[in-house]
Amino acid sequence: MATDAAVEGVLGDRREHLLWVLTAATFLIFFQAYMVAPLIPRLSSLFGVSAERMGLIVPAYMIPYGVSTLLYGLISDRLGRLPVMLTSLIAFVVLTAATATSQSSGAMVAWRLLTGLGASGVVPIGLALIGDLFPYERRGRPLGWMFGAMAGGMAFGSTVGVLLEPFIGWRMLFVAVAAVASLTLVLLLPYRLLIRVSTARPKLSLHQVFAGYRGLLTTVRGVRTYAYVLLNAVFHSGVYTWLGLYFTRRYGLGEVGVGLALLGYGVPGMILGPVVGRTADRRGRRWLIPIGLMVAGLSAAILIPKVPLLAAALAVTTLSLGYDMTQPLLAGIVTSLDPKRGGQAMGLNVFALFTGFGLGSLLFGGALSAGFGPALGIFSGILLVAAIAAFGLFREEVYSASAAMTATSEAAAGSQSSLQP
Repeated sequence: MATDAAVEGVLGDRREHLLWVLTAATFLIFFQAYMVAPLIPRLSSLFGVSAERMGLIVPAYMIPYGVSTLLYGLISDRLGRLPVMLTSLIAFVVLTAATATSQSSGAMVAWRLLTGLGASGVVPIGLALIGDLFPYERRGRPLGWMFGAMAGGMAFGSTVGVLLEPFIGWRMLFVAVAAVASLTLVLLLPYRLLIRVSTARPKLSLHQVFAGYRGLLTTVRGVRTYAYVLLNAVFHSGVYTWLGLYFTRRYGLGEVGVGLALLGYGVPGMILGPVVGRTADRRGRRWLIPIGLMVAGLSAAILIPKVPLLAAALAVTTLSLGYDMTQPLLAGIVTSLDPKRGGQAMGLNVFALFTGFGLGSLLFGGALSAGFGPALGIFSGILLVAAIAAFGLFREEVYSASAAMTATSEAAAGSQSSLQP
């Protein structure tokens, strides 16, 4: 007994240390994804194109990232998490550094597209690993750390990037991120055996693949969860991507001022993410998800009129809190949909997430032809309606040990039956 406890203690420590490394990698992925958003006005001037055209560097990264996660999740289920994780992280390092060689807006869009394709195995495999290594009733906290790193990367990428660019230039920003990411790659290597955790290793025939997706998307719980992941991502990316331009046009802020105004985004996730996750583990997700949607929608609504600058900056912070109360909890549900196909389930989740990120920036950019007020009104109105509906749709997401075991066994049984020819 004592020996078993000692082994469990060592395993628990290594699992926690791996979580920190995965959190750091996730932070860097999102840092570089969003450090370019507030630089859109600056880059459009440098390359002699419109801000709307330069804004394509965001969806050029996000949409390919989301699409390719479908493939990475499947491969990781079949071949294991380790080769996919390492290959994708190496691609992230190389392609991020290569982006610094861009000589035109078209070249930068192309490098961003390639980076999205290559780097998209890190985050979904990391999230799938959480499902492999942590039981369902204890996944809220590690998922809170991971999604807190996403929000923190978005915030600090936008802020630090725009603050450093006048001193080191935008090219060195990409080089610096690539250098730090290479260090993260080195730190990940000691945990190779832990990442090589046993998975179901399902077949990759077309029949098996589509049967797996059918199993995920033919249940009310699966469809509801993925739909809200997509909708929430469209909202948050649409609003956040254009906040740099919002503060520039409405308040006349320069790059440094924009960075400071956006500093609050991500802070709630980094501080409260694990707390929100623990609360979801203990109390369920029934109330937290709808309230988080409501908080985000109201935060965007506050930005419609020209409120004082401090109030707008605080609204950015509460907007982030809304994200931290929703996406990590939705991901927690995804990890329990099909335990035997965790990579495929999480790949579909990240596909919906990043596709939503890309679509959100495009849709909000299109709505900007009518001005920031109408665009914010449309986005906040839709999310508030979704928040009201969520009170009923997520009413059964109340945690209990027996319910978790039942959900897990039903998902496994459903997966087996869906794979029958």
